[in-house]
Amino acid sequence: PLDRIAEPHRRTVAACLRSATLYRRLPVETVVCDAELLDFALEKPEAIVDIWQVLGISHLALDPVGPGQWRLSDGYGTVGVLRLVHAERQGRGGLLVFHGKGAYTGPLSPKNLTGSCVLLVRHAPAMPAVDGRERQTIQIDSFLDVDGVGLEIVTRTLQPLIVRSAAANLHEICLFMSTLSASARSNPEGVAMLAGRLPQTLPADRQALAMIARRAARNAAGNGQPAAVDVAAR
Repeated sequence: PLDRIAEPHRRTVAACLRSATLYRRLPVETVVCDAELLDFALEKPEAIVDIWQVLGISHLALDPVGPGQWRLSDGYGTVGVLRLVHAERQGRGGLLVFHGKGAYTGPLSPKNLTGSCVLLVRHAPAMPAVDGRERQTIQIDSFLDVDGVGLEIVTRTLQPLIVRSAAANLHEICLFMSTLSASARSNPEGVAMLAGRLPQTLPADRQALAMIARRAARNAAGNGQPAAVDVAAR
């Protein structure tokens, strides 16, 4: 939605789109997840990454450096800065646009790769599960603009890997969110205790996550819903 993105972010996003090396629309993911929890994860992704680090399931680091800005390192050679440049509600769902700039140094490329990306994230409620649990859909359009020195490496060698890993990563993230939502419904105090252990998350955000878990549990108890995990891609 370039016409709705404020300057100077509009020019930055447009430049990446014009010269994109790769474009990929990832498969739509449908996930059983509390809507409030998903909203929190999209607004405060550093808290979700913080959970991964506490649980020892990821090397990813996502450190806030300002409102809607993060410094990123995946632990395998990719570093960069990610910025939220636009967000809007669309009914009970929403749309977010992120712009990232960074570099990769590692065994997958004989040269250092630099470039930028644009991520368009759409989320919306889906038809509830047969047992009444909330379901959400998530879809990401990704645009990758690799600087000239690495253009041939990416287009000829890394493109299949990038395409497959992007879809797989989104699916794994959605699976985690479904698991976290199920835990919130069945064990809200456990999720609250986990939130209290997050070292890189602001106290207000830790408290917000704990409150979301408790509300999800109350809602589930009131509706007699189970806590099973469910994620599907199409």
